[in-house]
Amino acid sequence: MFSLSTGLLSLALVAQLVSAKDGFVYRSRPQEHHSGSNSTILQTRKTWTLADKYEGQAFFDQWNFFEWGDPTHGRVNYQNKENAQNKGLAYVQGDGKFVMAVDDKNWVGVGSNRDSVRIGSQKAYTQGLFIADLQAMPFGCSVWPAWWSVGPNWPNGGEIDVLEGVHNQKVNQYTLHTSPGCTIDTGVQATGQIGNQQCAVGGNDNTGCFFTDTNDNSYGQPFNAAGGGVFAHTWQDDGIKIWHFARDSIPGDISSGNPNPDGWGEPVAYFSSNTCDIGSHFYEHGLTFDITLCGDWAGATYSQAGCPGSCDERVANPDNFHGKSWLTLSVI
Repeated sequence: MFSLSTGLLSLALVAQLVSAKDGFVYRSRPQEHHSGSNSTILQTRKTWTLADKYEGQAFFDQWNFFEWGDPTHGRVNYQNKENAQNKGLAYVQGDGKFVMAVDDKNWVGVGSNRDSVRIGSQKAYTQGLFIADLQAMPFGCSVWPAWWSVGPNWPNGGEIDVLEGVHNQKVNQYTLHTSPGCTIDTGVQATGQIGNQQCAVGGNDNTGCFFTDTNDNSYGQPFNAAGGGVFAHTWQDDGIKIWHFARDSIPGDISSGNPNPDGWGEPVAYFSSNTCDIGSHFYEHGLTFDITLCGDWAGATYSQAGCPGSCDERVANPDNFHGKSWLTLSVI
């Protein structure tokens, strides 16, 4: 992660796998410099330095395997570390990439759960720059993958969903979930389309506030066909900004390990502090990767997405989960 708190985690999706190679966390330090030899005005420029790195075996040693019931009611049995390794659902490839997958070998009864994996960082972060380089991601009918972060006592500590969607959608959705008091400022400059403006969850409404990407290579099959890409977000007092870069348009400063968000242009999503006190609504976030199936979102939208049969029937057949995986190159 990069900081102010900054982080880079590398992910790659291949055939039902979630793989992550390198994860970095950077710290930012302001540098003051004079605008002129006789000037008393100081300009401040943030620089980002590496703080944490997650790579290969570190995902077993520095991340926790969630092994309880899915809070979103998905048709999954999340596996602990030992079971995930023994069942081939989590492992390190020869090239050092960490892989996590949904079971694609065993039939389960209709209405039963399929083995899957959800991992969360042992370290928590408050603010920073986070960069995820993904080569591929899981998608398809019943599939609900996500790269996100969440604070304590949900929704009080907030939730930031950077990459999330269901079924065969072609564009990504960027969402915040908060306690009362946060909305989207409709006057911000962002390339995404504003959806729901109310970030607070309550009662039976957990929609949150979100932007929808306008690029059809930001999710699912089109994302994978384009060779994946980078999702980067800054989380600071003035707001949360998220960018998506296709593989052929990743800024050179990201590739070189010297990220400079000030040069990336308008973000695709911008949740401004003008209408949300970022400091009081977002803190102590753990980083999370998961693949769930059906559940509150994918289950509720299964038929309208044009998927065949029922979501429970889909989950029963392992053939439906071949070739749907995360391939992560890095998260900073």
